[in-house]
Amino acid sequence: MGRRNKTHATKAICCGIPLLTVLLALGCTPAARHTARAASTPKPPVAPPTLSADVQRDAGGITFTQHVPVPDQVRADYETAVHMLEQAQYDQGIPLMVKVTEQAPALTAAHINLGIAYERTGDLDKAEASLRKALESNPHHPAAYNELGLVQRRKGEFAKARASYEAALAQFADFHYAHKNLAILCDLYIGDYSCALEHYEAYSRLVPDNTEVQKWIADLRNRKGRKEKP
Repeated sequence: MGRRNKTHATKAICCGIPLLTVLLALGCTPAARHTARAASTPKPPVAPPTLSADVQRDAGGITFTQHVPVPDQVRADYETAVHMLEQAQYDQGIPLMVKVTEQAPALTAAHINLGIAYERTGDLDKAEASLRKALESNPHHPAAYNELGLVQRRKGEFAKARASYEAALAQFADFHYAHKNLAILCDLYIGDYSCALEHYEAYSRLVPDNTEVQKWIADLRNRKGRKEKP
């Protein structure tokens, strides 16, 4: 793999969403919001109902909204844990986030953040387990599928990673992070140039200011053309 491919591989690892940040008002049943790639929010309940994610794309990014009762102490612990994990204080942040998931098992963002933290520390099995718990809590959450795909790609499970990215896009067709991750997977790890070009172009339509991806598209078209020549 040449230098360019190594750069792409790095991009594949970095295309997950950031930690989901709670934006909850005080009270028993606030609405929680989490914004992929910027800020995000969820909500913790006592029983884990099956809840779909309300996903909207606007100028500020992607926002996932879910409504669940949130005890004040759990909310405070969640916010503290997110801050610790953002500061790479994994020794303290991971145990506190585990506590949050135990006290509020339907708080989907807590499971996602725990999965992200485990992935960052290299514990891919625990990362996958946490993300699967997120999907048990909310089986329609695009961010959980996207993060699961990143973990599976790192584990060398390319077919599973592809299925996870496709599941994210099935839930939200404009989820540009999943388009980019799927394109990189198809380009560098699977060798499916048609898939790669389709999803690079989808990402570029959604994020037209990303000139780096535009260069990748031009390069891929050249490679694809040379491969198809008799």
